[in-house]
Amino acid sequence: MQMDYWHKQEPGKPLYPDIEWQKPEQKAQAGKLLVIGGNGLGFAAVAQSYSDAMAAGAGECRVILPDVLKSAIDRLAFDCLFVPSNPSGGMSKDAMPQLQAAAAWSDTILLIGDAGRNSETAITLETLLSRSNKLAVVTRDSVDLLNASVSQLLARDKTIFVATFAQVQKLFQAVYYPKVILFSMSLLAIVEALHKFTITYPATIVVLHQSNLIVAKGGEVSTTPWQEPMLIWRGSVATKAAVYAMQHPAKLFEAITSSLT
Repeated sequence: MQMDYWHKQEPGKPLYPDIEWQKPEQKAQAGKLLVIGGNGLGFAAVAQSYSDAMAAGAGECRVILPDVLKSAIDRLAFDCLFVPSNPSGGMSKDAMPQLQAAAAWSDTILLIGDAGRNSETAITLETLLSRSNKLAVVTRDSVDLLNASVSQLLARDKTIFVATFAQVQKLFQAVYYPKVILFSMSLLAIVEALHKFTITYPATIVVLHQSNLIVAKGGEVSTTPWQEPMLIWRGSVATKAAVYAMQHPAKLFEAITSSLT
């Protein structure tokens, strides 16, 4: 079977070396990343993402957290903006003006997770993305939080999902896609399914299956052997992907694939 759309990347051997060579050298040209997440019970993923973003070469990184966390965070540790929170400790609808202003400042929005399961927070973040034309990376439990707006997010060319296999199954189910994907399927079968799915839906999908990180966009699929799942679960993979995508917005597939080397 000929699968010209399947591109296999080996560790330490980037398929698209030009992506690294073309990285901005000046911070002013390296992009502005907005990281949104956290709730009254925690903000570890947000702090980790800020550190990962700066290490990956982001020009600027700004973090947005619910104001219930004000007393728990040293503002000097990173560029941080606190927005109104709701009784559950998540972001309330009153945060929308500040969120929209921050989104306008940014080049890319990263929903890093730990935002809780509050419906008001979900609606607030869904509204933010529906009103923004910026690149948006959705990962960890943010994928589940935004479940009600999956069809709109998949139809958005500038949405990047960095998701678990179970979450990708739910993406397929949410739009009643006729193909069911299973954990037991071979890597080849999953690559073929994502090839067809991303021809139909313009969003980008990044998912781990059988020790390979798969990137799918516009019918093109890359696989990279991957032995560090914890980097996915804590958001480091999504953050680096966000930085590379931000710096190469016209080459999202190549940039995200390159971020995995």
